[in-house]
Amino acid sequence: MIRKLLVANRGEIARRVFATCRALGVATVAVHSDADADAPYVAEADEAVRLPGNTPVETYLRIGSILDAARRTGADAVHPGYGFLAEHAGFAAAVTDAGLTWVGPSAGAIAAMGDKLAAKGLLAGAGVPMLPTWTDGDEITDFPVLVKASAGGGGRGMRIVRDPADLPAAVDSARREAAAAFGDDTVFIERYVERGRHVEVQIFGDTAGTVVALGERDCSIQRRHQKIVEEAPAVLPDGVRERLHAAAVAAGRAVDYVGAGTVEFLLAPSGEFFFLEMNTRLQVEHPVTEAVTGLDLVRLQLLVAEGAALPVATTPPTDGHAIEVRLCAEDPTQGFRPATGTLHRFAVPGVVGGFAPTRGLRLDSGVCTGSTVGVHYDSMLAKLIAWAPTRAEAARALAGALARAELHGVATNRDLLVRVLRSAEFGSAQVDTGFLDAHAEVFAPLLPTDQLPVAALAAALAGAAARRADAPVLAGLPSGWRNVPAFPQVVRYATATGDEIEVRYRLDRSGGLTDWSTDPPASSTGSTVAASGSTSAGTTTAGTDATGPTTASEPGPVVELVAAAPDRVLLDVAGVRRVFRVHRAGSAVFVDGPDGAAELTELPRFPLPRVALAVGSLLAPLPGTVTRVHVGVGQRVAAGDLLLTLEAMKLEHPVLAPTDGVVADLPVPTGGQVETGAVLAVVNPEEAPR
Repeated sequence: MIRKLLVANRGEIARRVFATCRALGVATVAVHSDADADAPYVAEADEAVRLPGNTPVETYLRIGSILDAARRTGADAVHPGYGFLAEHAGFAAAVTDAGLTWVGPSAGAIAAMGDKLAAKGLLAGAGVPMLPTWTDGDEITDFPVLVKASAGGGGRGMRIVRDPADLPAAVDSARREAAAAFGDDTVFIERYVERGRHVEVQIFGDTAGTVVALGERDCSIQRRHQKIVEEAPAVLPDGVRERLHAAAVAAGRAVDYVGAGTVEFLLAPSGEFFFLEMNTRLQVEHPVTEAVTGLDLVRLQLLVAEGAALPVATTPPTDGHAIEVRLCAEDPTQGFRPATGTLHRFAVPGVVGGFAPTRGLRLDSGVCTGSTVGVHYDSMLAKLIAWAPTRAEAARALAGALARAELHGVATNRDLLVRVLRSAEFGSAQVDTGFLDAHAEVFAPLLPTDQLPVAALAAALAGAAARRADAPVLAGLPSGWRNVPAFPQVVRYATATGDEIEVRYRLDRSGGLTDWSTDPPASSTGSTVAASGSTSAGTTTAGTDATGPTTASEPGPVVELVAAAPDRVLLDVAGVRRVFRVHRAGSAVFVDGPDGAAELTELPRFPLPRVALAVGSLLAPLPGTVTRVHVGVGQRVAAGDLLLTLEAMKLEHPVLAPTDGVVADLPVPTGGQVETGAVLAVVNPEEAPR
């Protein structure tokens, strides 16, 4: 029997394993980097051991340090989670050689499936269907193709190539990313199937030789080849489910599989399917399988590791439908680059449980309010899972909870997820791996552009209410009220896109809103529009007050202030009452309304002068490491040329020349660490010929 379990991982998967351990009465041990010292999973463990450093190589990838932590705490078993060393055959062997119980498949099975090229050959012999595969680009006659890392997963080291001329660069880039992520730069090339679906089968094996399929999941909606929406069961053509399960079980039996594993397939529009890879670990998306089967997969892992037989010998029936989304720290205004910062608030309404099979809404999160999101690890913050009797109900419940969530301080992909779940195509199960490429409309923010001024007004009114509440004298007077209403109150904000919006408003002596407007007006090219307000005594036109015109702007909605508090503003907008929840953290103001969320930064009335940057300066979009510099000072470049590569949060970010010109400066060498806003390069633009 396992008495004390060490989880050789971090974040939400560590919390997930600890939850089952508590239910079973198993003591827990966490390991953590310096950056993770205050993470929720560390606080929830019975014991924790520091791994000095921050990068994965310094911490979570150090086999010796993890085994030492097990020895020092008396742990008798190790669970690898997913990622890091979870599919490292050497780690599995080292754990068992140390006399500890390894919660996972054998080192031999991991090694067999870890080399994807070798795995293809092995499983083809077991009758599992395969795609055409090449290791030499010169042998390829049919494009498009997909370059893949042999040693990894999670979308890293993958590149789609449609033009043969682009293949060498794609292979080089995939090699670099694979080496950085997995320590192995081996890549291979497969035929790329257009409009294919990514369908995977959850298998489980025990030491008695039983291998069972526990159902399948559809994970087709992906960005950068990384899954963002997963569901169970998959919506499949007649007869496909049984054949998928049989192929997955055959793959497991071919390597005497023990424990939890996933066999991934590509399903073509024709109904044919092909083996992609086998993940010899628990998957990120395992909660949807738990929801529809009622099985705790971590509990099964622990029981099988102790030598027990599986409680099921055949595929169990499923009940209802479950959908999971991966909520990631990514900035939609910057091409969904990984985002960093402090989570000033992290709250999702309607959650009934987490880290265990749950009917309803489940949240498996690695963060909480106050958590810091840094650059050392991947960008996933949490998984939100909805179970309901039908697929449509699950999608609606999940989208609604996401839309109402308060996610303050770090940019996320929340709006994208909500729009995907609410799209007609997703509702009719018309999904494939190219879904996001074919539906650009899902990238639009939830908050319509013309609703941002009302959100900014709510922010300004909440700020005024907060100042009056904190006032040492005459707190009952409306903020900024004067006997002679000559000038409005003015507040300026920066938006998430870097634009500015100026709110002007006036209150009467009873606290009512007499008029308001915003700038820029609707006719401008900015991201905001002008609007106007009213009291019950009558309306005003935007930009007009009792003293005459103040700005040229277009009429906006008629607004009446019903109530304003520091954290809640109730407005009557064109006859419809709307509640805006307002949360302030320093100069940042977060407004959650019925149409969506807005993040604003209140600008100082008298801004300090800023250091001028050289013309053509290219700034780091986030903290990271310069992994390669492709040009030299004095070199002439064309717009779009690759200047250097920045690595952050396990991804490569190319820095491209914004215009034709000459490289004037490269202040950061290869290997250099940079913070957000650091100058990476300076390109002097070429003057147009006269």
